[in-house]
Amino acid sequence: MNERYLYSPWRLDYIQGEKPGDCILCRYQDLGSDEENLIVHRGEHCYVMLNRYPYNNGHIMLVPKPHLRNLQDLPPETLAELGHLATLSERVLQNVYHCHGINLGMNLGEAAGAGIGEHLHLHMVPRWLGDNNFMSVVCGERVIPEPFESSFQRLRAEYRRLCQYKD
Repeated sequence: MNERYLYSPWRLDYIQGEKPGDCILCRYQDLGSDEENLIVHRGEHCYVMLNRYPYNNGHIMLVPKPHLRNLQDLPPETLAELGHLATLSERVLQNVYHCHGINLGMNLGEAAGAGIGEHLHLHMVPRWLGDNNFMSVVCGERVIPEPFESSFQRLRAEYRRLCQYKD
């Protein structure tokens, strides 16, 4: 059997790092500015934020506001908005990053690989043909060339354009 593994040592800082006692996803939605918390878009029931430990440029997370761990527990309006945000975010990532594909992932519970098992969220990771480069394959290091500030500004502007926000 030819098994393949996703090797991601750049996430070790997150995995081994000290975890706060509260839910970090709940804290981000209410404490501080959207820019400092990397929240690029807010809906009524969910928000979209950049992942602080990304697999690629533009790696975002769609986060329901309620602190729930299972899809079946989400109120219908929250689940509907999560679906709407996924389609909107697909367009945003394609427009901003011109990606060739997008990985969507949701791990429900620690046994499924959830780093934050108590608060469900959906990852969306832009992908490009050949995006496994020398550094990640040979050195085990990931190169994310775009600073969070640039990603934040570009993504926020596109969400606002598509949703026709008025500043």
